[in-house]
Amino acid sequence: MTQRPYDIRIRKQSRLLQLDYNDGTRFELPFEFLRVWSPSAEVRGHGAGPGTLQTGKKDVVVTGAEMVGNYALKLSFSDGHDSGLFTWDYLWDLGHNQQAYWDDYLERLAAEGGSRESGPQSFGGTGQH
Repeated sequence: MTQRPYDIRIRKQSRLLQLDYNDGTRFELPFEFLRVWSPSAEVRGHGAGPGTLQTGKKDVVVTGAEMVGNYALKLSFSDGHDSGLFTWDYLWDLGHNQQAYWDDYLERLAAEGGSRESGPQSFGGTGQH
């Protein structure tokens, strides 16, 4: 069963998307987390595999959100990215698995020498800045 939030708030000061559900569940999803886990083909890729590692997204901000039909939220980000449709099921999954997905992202950043910081990337070392 698809859970649809009854309240959606973009909390720019905290850099969080807040989703409240009728069963009392509340998810607070950081903008950076949403950006690096965007369901777009640009991020996820067009087939199997891990997709394109997103780097330098620590300071990204959600600049807009619009409902798409009755099934998704389209988020726009300050880096110009706006092609991902976050379905209610996907947002529910992100909320429930936030820590595991974030840990996976940080491990991949370290393994590939990426950084969460924007600006010139320094390669080498652990990739954790």
